[in-house]
Parts: sequence; structure tokens; C-alpha cells
Amino acid sequence: MTILSVYNNNPLIDGRQSDRAMLVRRGTQILLHEMRHAVLPELPLASGRRADLITLSEKGEIWIIEIKTSIEDFRVDRKWPEYRQHCDRLFFATHKDVPLDIFPEECGLFLSDGYGAHMLREAPEHRLPPATRKAVTLSFSRAAAQRLLMAEWANGKPFDVDEI
Repeated sequence: MTILSVYNNNPLIDGRQSDRAMLVRRGTQILLHEMRHAVLPELPLASGRRADLITLSEKGEIWIIEIKTSIEDFRVDRKWPEYRQHCDRLFFATHKDVPLDIFPEECGLFLSDGYGAHMLREAPEHRLPPATRKAVTLSFSRAAAQRLLMAEWANGKPFDVDEI
């Protein structure tokens, strides 16, 4: 599978994710949208890591969701504890073919089928310091605005904000 598609003209898709990861992402995004969270995929963090999904709730709470599509994917990736320094709650999202008992109890858990998701376990809260919250929120808002601009330019016509 090609890592980066040269034919992709959608600036919101970077081509690094597997089809299975995109399926998990889509279902999880649908649920988070229903929960009234603003959701951004693939946000670079100050630590140099990149959050698979990061959300901002109506109350200003920041969640990070790490997507895992296999046992091996979970076992080889040991960077996930570092995400805690950038969010109030940390979750994993996966699909039905991954055993749920591999995911740590100290993180929340979503199960996605691509058409929606279920929160199987709430994540414990660990509130961010105010300066970190401000930095993450600013990064989130700047990335969202930039992506909206890029999508508008790729589309060739302006977005109606009321339709978003």
C-alpha cells in the first residue's frame, strides 16, 4: 500500500492511515460529533507527537483518541502515555476484531464500526494546567481554521458556515 497518494486532492486526508484506521476514525468521529465535540484528526502536538483524533467539548474539555486497529498496532506503539500531557481525557478507539482486554483500564475506550461508535469505557479526568490548555486550544483552533481554508480552496467555492 502506498504511504502517500499522489492522486489525492483532498487536503483533509494525508494518506498515512490504513483503510481500517479510517473506518475506526469515521465511526468515532460520528459519535463524537453527536456528543457535540469539535473533532480534528491528525493534530501535531507540542511534544512532536500527533494525535489521531483530538476533540474540544462544549465545556472546553480536551480529549485525545488513539486509534488502534490490531493487537500488533497496540503492542508496538508505546508512545500513547505521552498524550496525557496534552489532554483532559485519553481514549483508545478500535473495531470488533481487536480484543478489548488489551487496552489499559486507565484509558477510555470506543468501539467503532465505521458508521458510528459506542463508548465502552469513560476515561478518567486529569485536568490540564491552564497554560497547557490554552496552548492546545490555540493549536486546535489554528489548525481547524487552516484546514477549512485549504478545503475551501480545493473545493473552489466558499463554505456556508451554517452548513458545517
